[in-house]
Amino acid sequence: MDAQNFVGRLVDVTNAHDVDAIVGCFHEDYALTAPCHPARSFVGTDQVRRNWTGLFAAVPDLRVEVLNATTEGGRVWSEWEMRGTRRDGHPQLMRGVIVFDVDGGRARAGRFFVEPVGDEPTTADEAIQRLTGASS
Repeated sequence: MDAQNFVGRLVDVTNAHDVDAIVGCFHEDYALTAPCHPARSFVGTDQVRRNWTGLFAAVPDLRVEVLNATTEGGRVWSEWEMRGTRRDGHPQLMRGVIVFDVDGGRARAGRFFVEPVGDEPTTADEAIQRLTGASS
């Protein structure tokens, strides 16, 4: 299985909520790096299992879609959308990019840039002011 097929398989088993099959998409020593949230980085499929088990429990109708993907050798750049309804009735929507390094049809490493979609009515100027601590 090549890198591009990996993403399609991961989407299919995720939408089937098949945690065992999801875990099977990753090497045992899979290393996820979360550059925007370094403390969330991890190594190993035990954490992959915990993450997806928790997500499916909290968002029982979770569906994922890959909006775009491109491969170069064993590297896949993929743009994800994850949506559903949380148990408390609120919508769950996350979007972003995951970069996978795929070897033998399974991910060996990933860089995770997926975040909840903000619904606050903040303009670009207001966001820059908030990020930099600058006053208007």
